[in-house]
Amino acid sequence: MPPAAPDKRCMTGRVLCLAKSSRTLTWMIDGRVVSTMDVRFGSQYTPTREGTFTVYWKSRHHVSTLYDTAMPYAMFFSGGQAVHYSADFAVRGYAGGSHGCVNVRDEQKIANLFAQVRMGDRVVIYK
Repeated sequence: MPPAAPDKRCMTGRVLCLAKSSRTLTWMIDGRVVSTMDVRFGSQYTPTREGTFTVYWKSRHHVSTLYDTAMPYAMFFSGGQAVHYSADFAVRGYAGGSHGCVNVRDEQKIANLFAQVRMGDRVVIYK
């Protein structure tokens, strides 16, 4: 599925632009698309929050203390919610779901993104 048209909040600055409708993350800098990747959001019972946030912590080899699950390349934006690589998503695709995090399927793409994103960069999540 092609990425959704970017939300107007994604058009200025450094933004992780996440569209639930197309299940895509688009990394944008000043309105220009740098990269796009497939993502999976939280389940019906543990939904990913929508709105505008900022990356407040990055953890390369993170392990969830709540779920005892690996969260490589984690970029936290709201409480315990983060954008991170998911081996489960890589294997099972959209058959699964997260506990609210944004899962990325492609490890190389998330590794490249993790290297570019800075603390304070915006995260916009919309329908």
